[in-house]
Amino acid sequence: MGSLSLKMDFEPSPMTPRSLARRCLLPNADSKKQSGAGPRKNLELEVMEAGLKNDGPSLDTILVNYLDTLTQRVNFHLGYPVNICYDHYAILAPLLQFHLNNCGDPFLQNTVDFHSKDFEVAVLNWFAQLWKIENDQYWGYVTNGGTEGNLHGILLGRELLPQGILYASKDSHYSVFKAARMYRMDSETINTSLNGEMDYSDLRAKLLQNKDKPAIINVTIGTTFKGAIDDVDIILETLKECGYSQDRFYIHCDAALCGLMTPFINNMISFKKPIGSVTISGHKFLGCPMPCGIQITRKSYINNLSTNVEYIASVDATISGSRNGLTPIFLWYSLSTKGQIGLQKDVKRCLDNAKYLKDRLQQAGISVMLNELSIIVVLERPLDHEFVRRWQLSCVKDMAHVIVMPGITREMLDNFISELVQQRKHWYQGGEAEAPCVADDIGTQNCACSYHKID
Repeated sequence: MGSLSLKMDFEPSPMTPRSLARRCLLPNADSKKQSGAGPRKNLELEVMEAGLKNDGPSLDTILVNYLDTLTQRVNFHLGYPVNICYDHYAILAPLLQFHLNNCGDPFLQNTVDFHSKDFEVAVLNWFAQLWKIENDQYWGYVTNGGTEGNLHGILLGRELLPQGILYASKDSHYSVFKAARMYRMDSETINTSLNGEMDYSDLRAKLLQNKDKPAIINVTIGTTFKGAIDDVDIILETLKECGYSQDRFYIHCDAALCGLMTPFINNMISFKKPIGSVTISGHKFLGCPMPCGIQITRKSYINNLSTNVEYIASVDATISGSRNGLTPIFLWYSLSTKGQIGLQKDVKRCLDNAKYLKDRLQQAGISVMLNELSIIVVLERPLDHEFVRRWQLSCVKDMAHVIVMPGITREMLDNFISELVQQRKHWYQGGEAEAPCVADDIGTQNCACSYHKID
């Protein structure tokens, strides 16, 4: 095969789906061109049998049309925490010719050479430094996403404290409660304040009720819908006041979205504190073409999960066993090209844009809330389902939210605001329908319904 040249050996031809994939998936500045882009329709595909006559479109035509649709829909991706602004997919595309499997422990080499564990360890070391733990004091791995990180972190807590009760706020990610069911753990759901943050008085009451059993606490660093951050220091102080010594509690930090943001704002995530594990999603704030995540814990804890597997000539303490070897390379490349300075700029820009969106919506008389240190703007749910689908919004009850990710520009936000304001005039004209009251969900001070509206 000869030497591999990323630029020459894999230069795609002009009219293939691969050439279309090389387009930079950034928001299109030409809003007129994109004004008619609607939600993606179900393709109703069938697998084609090779060698048989096909009356429908060719494979290449289907892929080109699909890629073209995705390229347009990038401009309307506001409701979910995925950073789709990156340009290294074409550079790293040659790696797709290899099956890369990081099976087993990242720190132990396999007998098979087709893995990327050296890239994986480099990524893990970077995050260990970010979260203040020495390289010889931590263990971790690149996961398939934040859910796997939560499953792993909570399992570690359960193995360390078999009789422990899992405490998690009602605004925690659904995977936390999934873990409780999977592991048949006793659990307590903690109330939250109006902004989505854990209610520490309720935590205190339930810790005291169960004082005879250890505590496994899920701390959410950025709740899924409102972006609220549970305060690790208050939780630690509450544990101390309730009589829980450090050998009787385990703290897992679910920092799926905000784990790459908070280190550039304050030091709330740090292994200098008595926390047990931290997980983030790599495809969210950093950005990656496939779902992935990072899970880091203390090295002294991992023996409780480790199993020697002779078949793979390694030790395995992961959830998934076989793991995607491409993702560590994508993460390594992103971190190497962006660096802490680039990430810090992304954080500032996203926080500024989130405040910009919140202020513009407020000026337009639309109910809206934005938590401190958050990029999740919660607003009243649009009346029209087609509008929700067009902008790919996530909705709960009478609320929707926009997550201001690094790839979202002010032009996109302006287009969204302009269309929302225009549509609201149509939805609510004549008084037959009214904007929903969301005071119970985001506070009276943030609600602009006819009852709570302030002139």
